[in-house]
Amino acid sequence: MYQAIESKRVLITGASEGIGAELALALAAKGNKLVLAARRREALEDVAQRCRAVGAQVWVVPCDVSVQAQCTSLIDTAVASMGGLDVLVNNAGVSMHGWFEDITDLDTFERLFRINTMSAVWLTHRALSALRQSKGLVVGVSSLAGKTGVPARTTYCTSKFAMSGFFEALRIELMGSGVDVTMIFPGVVATEIRRNGLNANGERAGVSGLAEKGAMSLAQCTSEMIHAMEHRKREHIMTAQGRLGMLLKSLFPGVIDHMARKALDSDHGGPKKLRR
Repeated sequence: MYQAIESKRVLITGASEGIGAELALALAAKGNKLVLAARRREALEDVAQRCRAVGAQVWVVPCDVSVQAQCTSLIDTAVASMGGLDVLVNNAGVSMHGWFEDITDLDTFERLFRINTMSAVWLTHRALSALRQSKGLVVGVSSLAGKTGVPARTTYCTSKFAMSGFFEALRIELMGSGVDVTMIFPGVVATEIRRNGLNANGERAGVSGLAEKGAMSLAQCTSEMIHAMEHRKREHIMTAQGRLGMLLKSLFPGVIDHMARKALDSDHGGPKKLRR
């Protein structure tokens, strides 16, 4: 079923940079109303100004999605500002790179879980009434790390696998309601998420930890996202390699384990430093 994402009321979390900001700009050009949320107001205002330059109506709402009360308030503000809600894009997220045995503070698991998973739970739960009225769309931006385990990504995989499971169950619950759920599984995209992510000490990593040669551009990523959203696909795995990997995983899971090890950048905790 095709529904153009035009003249819709859209809320995007994690909209201050990267995929969220690029998606906001692409949707602004299609005449959508937008509520942009993230922690940094100044960065949000910069994205909003660029969206308004192409004629879009935009509201900026600073929000820490790791706090349930702020998620609740964000939905209420979005619905009141736009007069309803057609699309909720759960894009906010944080990455982490660190071998499990090197993690010094296991509370980091909970920290990522609140940002990557519980924010989507809180936001979607609060938004569901408005989305039922509009027969709207819920979008979850996950990762290939939400489909297959990646070494030195135990924390990130934990949160992204949980996010994927939550939205899969919700999609089935909502069948026949008019509300659809689309899951997005990007591979390596040219953003700062890995450098802005955490290391084993729970501090900003400053480095990627993955080989980024051939990373997907933001423009291509958001173009594929919008295509998946407009066709209300149940999920979209980006890149042919990713889709092939998921097929191989079902047939030869050991092969994927070895591929995951090789995906790490040897200069940042990759194969040269693998534990035996």
